[in-house]
Amino acid sequence: MRRVYDRAMTLATRPLGRTGLFVSIVGFGSAPLGDLYARLDDATAIATAEAAHAAGVTLFDTSPHYGRGLAEHRCGTALRRVPRETFVLSTKVGRVMEARPDVEVEVATGGAGFVGGLPHRPRFDYSYDGAMRSFEQSLLRLGIDRIDVLLIHDADRFMHGREGYEIRFKEAMEGAYVALERLRAAGAVKGIGIGVNDAEACARFARAGDFDCMLLAGRYSLLEQPALQSFLPLAVEKGIAVMLGGVFNSGILATGPVEGARYNYRPATPEVLERVGRIERVCQSHGVALPDAALHFPLAHPAVASIVLGAVAPAEVARNIAALARPIPTALWRDLKSEGLLDPAVPVPA
Repeated sequence: MRRVYDRAMTLATRPLGRTGLFVSIVGFGSAPLGDLYARLDDATAIATAEAAHAAGVTLFDTSPHYGRGLAEHRCGTALRRVPRETFVLSTKVGRVMEARPDVEVEVATGGAGFVGGLPHRPRFDYSYDGAMRSFEQSLLRLGIDRIDVLLIHDADRFMHGREGYEIRFKEAMEGAYVALERLRAAGAVKGIGIGVNDAEACARFARAGDFDCMLLAGRYSLLEQPALQSFLPLAVEKGIAVMLGGVFNSGILATGPVEGARYNYRPATPEVLERVGRIERVCQSHGVALPDAALHFPLAHPAVASIVLGAVAPAEVARNIAALARPIPTALWRDLKSEGLLDPAVPVPA
């Protein structure tokens, strides 16, 4: 019988900042394993993470937030079966989970897009003690001896609003950041950073602290590039490796502008549908599938170490990996720029 950790292929890797770690250019994002939008059975969830590892993925990103710890639990189950040196594991702090049997109704009705998950109640906590507690909880849920990368999660305007963000930023830098620095200095983790949906927050944290890497979701994609002017040049300057989540912008760059398409975790607006439709037509004129272009595009920026992709089935993992092997004509990027759909200065694949 083939052992689970036999690797089917090797993906290209890039350095993760100054950590000494190298990660595959495609990472595995575990939010869907936390029952994002729909319940996922354990066997399928675990098999999906195993399929990513077998396909050559070495970066696995998770969080206590995803299904109130369920994604960490499922990721850990899959990764405990393979040699520890074959993957880089990233998780997050900023929320502490409390075991509360009385939140089963909340779990059943969802929240933050997660329709299932563990019967735990999340509480934001960006303090020093909160970060340390979150780190310990994650190790227990994962059942793994160490975490490689630890990120401060959701300390941005998208989660807390403008005023709340100011409070959380101060809390995070005076509390969680100090905890992460000490864990890195002690060798308990190799890299520290933040994980947010806000390019402005990435730039602000990058200026305020000594970070190795950052996970930015949705703000540098084929659809939009607000990170291009401020954060990404700063990341190159400071040697901060960028992991990009949300390169499909919550789904619309994978599905195209179909009815019910999601953008930023919500139904796409007519304006977003129209823009994606224009991008898709340019792709079609070159015989390129929209999702293929969406995967190739962000890897051209020199700050980007990996694009972190979610999946709910092994077939989705295989489809994403296969897309990277398909050539994209350089004329496609030229036409997107001439149509005003890409910034003229944006780096594109050669």
